[in-house]
Amino acid sequence: MDMLQATADPGALIRRVGALIDAGRYGAAGPLLAAARQLNGQTPELNLLAAHLAEGQGQIAQARSEYDAAIETAPDLADLRKQRSSFCHRLGDFECAARDAAEAVLLQPTDPDAKALLGSALLSLGRAREARACLAEASAADPANPAIREALAIATEADGDPDAAFAILRSGLSSAGGALNLRNAAILFCIRHQDFATGIALAEDGRVAGTVDACLFGLKGHAQTSLGQHEAAADSYAEALKLGPDDPYVRHLVAASGLLPGARRAPPDYLRAVFDGYAPRFDEHLIGLGYQIPGAIRRVALEYLDGTGACGPVLDLGCGTGLVGVAIADLPIGPMTGIDVSSRMLAEAEAKDLYASLHEADAIDWLAEDTGRWGLIVAGDMVCYFGALEPLLRGIKLRLAPDGWFVFSVEASDGVDWALLRQGRYAHSKAYLADSLRSADLAVRSIHKQVIRFEAGAPVKGFLVVAQPAPAIH
Repeated sequence: MDMLQATADPGALIRRVGALIDAGRYGAAGPLLAAARQLNGQTPELNLLAAHLAEGQGQIAQARSEYDAAIETAPDLADLRKQRSSFCHRLGDFECAARDAAEAVLLQPTDPDAKALLGSALLSLGRAREARACLAEASAADPANPAIREALAIATEADGDPDAAFAILRSGLSSAGGALNLRNAAILFCIRHQDFATGIALAEDGRVAGTVDACLFGLKGHAQTSLGQHEAAADSYAEALKLGPDDPYVRHLVAASGLLPGARRAPPDYLRAVFDGYAPRFDEHLIGLGYQIPGAIRRVALEYLDGTGACGPVLDLGCGTGLVGVAIADLPIGPMTGIDVSSRMLAEAEAKDLYASLHEADAIDWLAEDTGRWGLIVAGDMVCYFGALEPLLRGIKLRLAPDGWFVFSVEASDGVDWALLRQGRYAHSKAYLADSLRSADLAVRSIHKQVIRFEAGAPVKGFLVVAQPAPAIH
């Protein structure tokens, strides 16, 4: 009936196709789109709808082809350029995203959305100063747009001016206090910079104003936990759980507070949310905490690996900004490959120019799909985001060379096999580490007590573990 009614009016048919695609009803949209093309031929509008349909169905190559066809037909339509720029940015093709956004700016010089797209693409390319200038123009043209203001704050911080970045967020709150995402960005900024009291105050202002969501309460609880206000944090997490019962970030922090049974690992989305924002100051922060693990892994490499450190290739799981890579880069153990869930952490690692390749992926998923064999797998403070270790260790065993080595660090628990701590990390017992390694057919070479870092002047106690594939029994 939809098709019969709509075909009498080609414009109505096209609008119906767009509505179905927006609603995620791709199966219903396909036949109507085919009918629209029969009636209208190939038009940029229909190419664009076909691109949206193909992307929604996961047909990325087809979507790219449809975007290209639309722009080939109408190269001077700025909206087409903006849409392909957004598509390329989603794919991680930031060069293409920047080119199309730049063309859109040339076609519509006063369009703040085009300038915002260009600024975001430049930021993803690591060109923070240019991104900041572009986003400043976009924000000046559309000062009430919270998404543009937040992007400007991110670019400003990436350009080395955190005070100005926070001022941008705060001034946006004063003029658009109902912009919930902007308030959450300001709270997260405070948490990353360890200004927990200000973060709590911002969250409380949002609560009083009635502009809250699960993320705001989750961030407030995180800040309260960091100040040792555990009872208040539990109340905040309880509110977060009511508003976002299925949000992975919220559920992990709520589990850490003790209000939910312990999750078996930190969700990748939670890690991505935390470390994408943490990336620009990660190195400085950890070094300031007396972070011990990169140097400890280097000492293991010198002690165990053939006496000279000769081993490779190397897989750095949870490589972050590449601090472990820095510690071992001068040893004859390359080439190094890094894996991390955070694109911004990987961008920091790439800038160090130490890794042969870097991949944005969850460790367990990547190990399951990889086909290589690694002479050395390292995980500096990555295993602390897993509670039950068996799935991870099975993946490690699958990918280690027969004479390979696995070196990793964990925080130490108080006797229980593993426990989720209030800050969202896990701690493990020495006995559990040994048992779980053996169950994965990995032989323990050593489990040494190791200070991970210092917090509030006190050592964070843990273990440095060295394992190899267990010898075959004949």
